[in-house]
Amino acid sequence: MTADVIVVKVGGDLFDGGRLGPVVADVAALVERGEWVVMVHGGGPQATAMQRRLGIEPHVVAGRRITDEATLDVMKMVVAGRLNVDLCSALLAAGAQPVGLHAASSCAVRAERRPPRVVAGGGSEPIDFGWVGDVVGFNKDLITLLQAQGYTPVIPSLGCDPSGAVYNINADIIANDLAAVLGADHLVLVTGVPGVLRDASDPSSRIGRLTVAEARAAIDDGTVTGGMIPKLVESIKALARLEDGCIHIVGDLGPGDLLREIDEPGSVGTALVP
Repeated sequence: MTADVIVVKVGGDLFDGGRLGPVVADVAALVERGEWVVMVHGGGPQATAMQRRLGIEPHVVAGRRITDEATLDVMKMVVAGRLNVDLCSALLAAGAQPVGLHAASSCAVRAERRPPRVVAGGGSEPIDFGWVGDVVGFNKDLITLLQAQGYTPVIPSLGCDPSGAVYNINADIIANDLAAVLGADHLVLVTGVPGVLRDASDPSSRIGRLTVAEARAAIDDGTVTGGMIPKLVESIKALARLEDGCIHIVGDLGPGDLLREIDEPGSVGTALVP
């Protein structure tokens, strides 16, 4: 029996209030039973808070952070620094063997600088996002070597190019692209809502299972709104590159919920399938 390859992405909001505990406990349990797991994390809220503490007002256009040199320094300190250490520490306490891979860890995430471009909601002129990168590849050999030995790679939302230049990258994009490169069986996106909802104001309206066609229809008819739209759009793109994979969109997880969602897709969140 071959191991499942599982990518778990958590956002910065999960680092507060003890919400990481059930996730890292289940990740440790997955590794213990022989699955190959890698974690990807962001840290937007913490980076914004640190910017303001340092007197740097965040500059955001159409929901995307402009990353000048000072902002990039903050991302290194907060995301690749404190949050990566905190997540590794939590995994270690749960019984896993985490290995933090920052942007310059043998180009774990290979990136190139994003050229200025026009973005929806950002006006008609191209926007220069500064030190923001687009993923162009991964050090797959390094990541799978660690997984095969029972270690859990922990990757923050940064990348670099062969010259050592570091770039800020959206964690969802890294997770989606990494799942495709690894041929993941499961990609789990831990969000602030329990899944895709028929009614955004009613958590009990969670949709357990969505095909790609149903997801597109839900976007077109207005069932899905707000921040869930880009998340679904990116997930649909990622799913097209996964042969037999499943993408899980979940919210706050209790003890055993991540395990249950992996074993019974759609039982806890929304399972997006081809």
